[in-house]
Amino acid sequence: MAHHTRWTLSQVTELFNKPLLELLFEAQTVHRQHFDPRQVQVSTLLSIKTGACPEDCKYCPQSARYKTGLEAERLMEVEQVLDSARKAKNAGSTRFCMGAAWKNPHERDMPYLEQMVKGVKEMGLEACMTLGTLSDTQAQRLGEAGLDYYNHNLDTSPEFYGNIITTRTYQERLDTLGKVRDAGIKVCSGGIVGLGETVTDRAGLLLQLANLPTPPESVPINMLVKVKGTPMENNEDVDAFDFIRTIAVARIMMPASHVRLSAGREKMNEQTQAMCFMAGANSIFYGCKLLTTPNPEEDKDLLLFRKLGINPQQTAVLSGDVEQQQKLEHALLTPDTETYYNAAAV
Repeated sequence: MAHHTRWTLSQVTELFNKPLLELLFEAQTVHRQHFDPRQVQVSTLLSIKTGACPEDCKYCPQSARYKTGLEAERLMEVEQVLDSARKAKNAGSTRFCMGAAWKNPHERDMPYLEQMVKGVKEMGLEACMTLGTLSDTQAQRLGEAGLDYYNHNLDTSPEFYGNIITTRTYQERLDTLGKVRDAGIKVCSGGIVGLGETVTDRAGLLLQLANLPTPPESVPINMLVKVKGTPMENNEDVDAFDFIRTIAVARIMMPASHVRLSAGREKMNEQTQAMCFMAGANSIFYGCKLLTTPNPEEDKDLLLFRKLGINPQQTAVLSGDVEQQQKLEHALLTPDTETYYNAAAV
């Protein structure tokens, strides 16, 4: 189907119900029409403000409402953030994402956030932020600072959303995505598998994303990371094939978007990750932590890339950044990765 097709729930449900091998074949066919199948984008995520979040997202260890043992930290100094960005670039990342645990940024924080964006951009990296709800003015200021992407996940379907979060409405999330788009910033928005949702809810999430006026340029699909102390610590595990199906359906519905394997990769074996790439995933977060939860170590990612024949020459880098491309190529083709930096550790 065309990129701007308006999807219906019955169409999406039909995709989820396809035999898995047929679904994978269709997803890989769509993927090859828009991307090099050997290209995987490498991003790094840093928590620039950790914990003490007033929201009640039941999956999140950063909520102040749950006793997870996470130590809250204030907003990092600009130079600390930029130092992490430099090290992430040296480790081969092409995009640097900065996440803050709060409902929305305060006005007093905006000058520092703008400096972070400008500094990351000056290094030749793509800049991404996830800061919660934004006002029109805040979105415009971040756009003027040069922010490339803004992440604001929908998490799940509108129907299931109230079971997960009560402190922020679904419409607030959609409104923020609209403000980001109006500010000229690319949209990064996806969801989480394993919240206790049904297949219909997964279909409903992807329906919301694909039917936005312009689909997100980046779609992170997360596997729930069960953290002790959160209300979802005892949720049932999601079957790997069900997760792979979600990746495949996302690829078919949003053929020109980057589909990112995000949280939960730590629990996935190499075979599952390889099938996710076959299903159309073409972006990963690189580093030992995703904000506050585990992520595969860099050397494991690089080893998997070598096994799968990921071509470092095809990895997304900013035009003309030959040095960075060569660093990633060297890492992929040589086994010694001990010097690689855990850029997402906080």
